[in-house]
Order: sequence, then structure tokens, then C-alpha cells
Amino acid sequence: MINYIWAFLIVIGTVAGAFTGHMQAVGDAAVEGAKEAGLLCVSLIGAYALWLGVLNVAKEAGLIETLARRMRGVVRRLFPGVPPDSEANGLITLNIVANMLGMGNAATPFGLQAMKALQALGKDRDEASDAMCMLIIINASSVQLLPLTVIALRSAAGSAAPAEIVLTALISTTVTTTVGIVAGKVWQRFSRCR
Repeated sequence: MINYIWAFLIVIGTVAGAFTGHMQAVGDAAVEGAKEAGLLCVSLIGAYALWLGVLNVAKEAGLIETLARRMRGVVRRLFPGVPPDSEANGLITLNIVANMLGMGNAATPFGLQAMKALQALGKDRDEASDAMCMLIIINASSVQLLPLTVIALRSAAGSAAPAEIVLTALISTTVTTTVGIVAGKVWQRFSRCR
């Protein structure tokens, strides 16, 4: 679907440029935009390499597993319908920890696997369970201890202090995650009362 939207935007831009006599401006903007996108990608490589290296060291040192063990109690309270011995619990924990450490790319496969495991536990495979909805809420708001993507983008944009966003991101994501969890729990209780 997104391919059709992009194609539509490109065609409309080209047609508008042709009718208004600004085809040179359209061509120049396309080339400049491609150049800027390429420069941004190249400048992000260094920042991503650094932070992913740090996170790999943390993983090898056992930090991620330690965080995952400490999160298990919280996960059990957030997902009470999921059996404690279920594979879904481990996947949910890994997803949350990876998101907290700013490893969104690593968190996605864990989240998808957790959704499959939760779907297998559900009675109705065509309807999202409470646990699936809660996982989506937590993924969408995701408390960020280290917002690595934002830090990398700020660094690539030439920020003098790219990491100064850490405290603000931690506060805002903690608030949004808390509000999301409370709203999800209230909705779960409300839906059971109907």
C-alpha cells in the first residue's frame, strides 16, 4: 500500500511541476533530497555502530539477561492471562528490554514472535487477546532508557549535545507507557463488565 502512496505522490509532483513550468525545480529537489538522504544514512552508520557495539558488550556481559530476569515479575503482573511457563513470557520480556535499551530493530522480531505465541494461547485466533493488546500498548509507548535512534539522528544533524535528550525521553516515555497501561487495564475491566 505504501508503494502506491509514494508512486501517487511522485506522479502528482511531476505532473504539477510540468503544468506549472517548474520541472527543473522538481528534478533539482529530487536530486537534493536523494543526496541528503544518502548523507544522513552514511552519518548514522558510525553512531549506530558505536551504540550497537556498546549494547553487544552489555549483552555479552549479561546485562540484558539480568534486566530480563528482573522484569519477569512485572511482566507476570502486566500479562496475568499468560501462563508463567509459556514461551510468550520470555519473548515479551526480551521485547520490552530491547525496546528500553533503544534496540528497536532487535525488539521487533521478539515482539512478532511474542504475538504468535500469544495468538497460539488464545481461544479465538481472529480476535486480539488482552495480552496482545497490552503488548501493543507497551510497544507503542516503550519506556526508553537509551533512545539510541534519536541520539544518532541528533548527532547526524550536528547537535552539540546529542545525548541531552535522554532524561526528557525517559520522563515522557515513562508517562506515556504508564497512561497506556492504566488505560489498557481499565478497558480490560470495562470490557469484561459488559
